[in-house]
Amino acid sequence: MKELNVTFYQQDIIWGNPEANRCQVAAALAASSPCDLFVVPETFTTGFGDHMAALAEKPLGPTLHWAQQQAAKYDLLFVGTWIVRDGEKCYNRLHWVYPNGDFGYYDKAHTFRVSGEADQIARGTQREVFEYKGWRIKPAVCYDLRFPKWLRNDSLSYDLLIVCANWPGSRHEAWTTLLKARAIENQCYVIGCNRAGVDGANIPYTGDSAIIDYKGFVLPGNSTTLLKDKLDTFREHWPFYLDFD
Repeated sequence: MKELNVTFYQQDIIWGNPEANRCQVAAALAASSPCDLFVVPETFTTGFGDHMAALAEKPLGPTLHWAQQQAAKYDLLFVGTWIVRDGEKCYNRLHWVYPNGDFGYYDKAHTFRVSGEADQIARGTQREVFEYKGWRIKPAVCYDLRFPKWLRNDSLSYDLLIVCANWPGSRHEAWTTLLKARAIENQCYVIGCNRAGVDGANIPYTGDSAIIDYKGFVLPGNSTTLLKDKLDTFREHWPFYLDFD
């Protein structure tokens, strides 16, 4: 049986203060039960806003080094996004960092034009799926959640979708509904990790982070064990993916 112990941290991000936010997450890691996978929100070091590009880090910058240390210390996969300046462009880059220090990344493909993110952050162009402990994992960032074709689980290429977000409370119904929809239509587990609190632009966030199973049911708490054999059995019994358009 392939089990994956997962935890999300619904962080109240400190506006524009990477060091304080890293300390905040480090404390949450220390207080958490042992797990295989730990997820934090989108732009967890800075918050989401006009200031992001000014606080962009180098690809091999301080937050990556910090995440490598945390992943090694707690023997887990660390997942979260922060802003990276790579060449002439800035990206909202979701990183997954393994306990041995190796890492991969996905650049947010759908930058949020309504907020002006698209004016300062370049769009990524590559879909990504990575593996950990026998699980195939699909990374996504906030606004990506609204684009089902981008997240289509063709031929069941992934088992778990992770969505890191700064999704405002004014649109919380869309957030909770779309998380469930993506789980149901893609026959996969979903972790939606959103921030909480009020940001520096006075925008409130209700969090509503959740771990959702392949039937669309919200699993209780911020930490649980995902079961691969139950997912596989469900997919075998209900092979909806064979009729994808």
